[in-house]
Amino acid sequence: MSIQENKIVNRRLKSSYLTTVISISLVLFLFGIVGFLILNIQVLSRHVKENIGINIELKENVREADIQQFRKILDAKIFVKSTEYITREQAAIETQKALGEDFISFLGFNPLPASIKVKLNALWANPDSITKIESELKKYPQIDEMYYRKTLIHEINENVRKISLIVFSFSLLLFLIALTLINNTIRLAVYSKRFLIHTMQLVGATRHFIRLPFILKSIYYGLLSSMIAILLLLGAIFIVQNQIEGLIDFVEPNTLALLFVGVILTGILISSISTFFAINKYLNLNTDALYL
Repeated sequence: MSIQENKIVNRRLKSSYLTTVISISLVLFLFGIVGFLILNIQVLSRHVKENIGINIELKENVREADIQQFRKILDAKIFVKSTEYITREQAAIETQKALGEDFISFLGFNPLPASIKVKLNALWANPDSITKIESELKKYPQIDEMYYRKTLIHEINENVRKISLIVFSFSLLLFLIALTLINNTIRLAVYSKRFLIHTMQLVGATRHFIRLPFILKSIYYGLLSSMIAILLLLGAIFIVQNQIEGLIDFVEPNTLALLFVGVILTGILISSISTFFAINKYLNLNTDALYL
């Protein structure tokens, strides 16, 4: 083979490798976006649920020391994320701001009771759990009344369930598409080496010996593609984060770490498994079938 022919072959091989890496990277990028959405549905759900609260109105004759003691009891409960004590005076100020009128001067007294706003941990922010919490809190004599938005809690849980189901179904479909695209890309790359595989068989190379360099190279391609996909994901996440800055912090270190590990493992596993089966196909073909 001449030097010019060698250059052409090498150029074609490099182009094939580049196409393989870019194809896998783009598929992993899309897969990563869906993974990011799935992971952050839980973040968003937790954020919304932890802002659901029970408003506890206290009896008028409860002493300040008893109120503070009761608040400490609430803070120690497993279902409580945080509590906020609102005095009668604070409640009056907030109501005046909301109404835009001095209703105390009109009435001649402050009718608003002191209260404690209880924010729940996300795991307890569902209708069944809140019913149990309500029953438990009714035992305390300091409480005059409790209220919370039952319909809102039901709607939030129902919507989270529906969205999770839709995103999970979409992610499953995308995973199958990703598996098919990466598998086809790997098969095309292995197809160009089918004569080399056959030659190695003719000189007595074992199946394991033939497979190993291809699988190692596919792992390298999977890892390289994963790194490119992660860089693309970081760019996309940075843009999204800037657009919704101050609304909610979607970027949690643990979530990102889990996402990136998932992308890397997906890239390596799919690439190596697809290569394994593609190599096996050509190991089992006879000479005539190689030309088809």
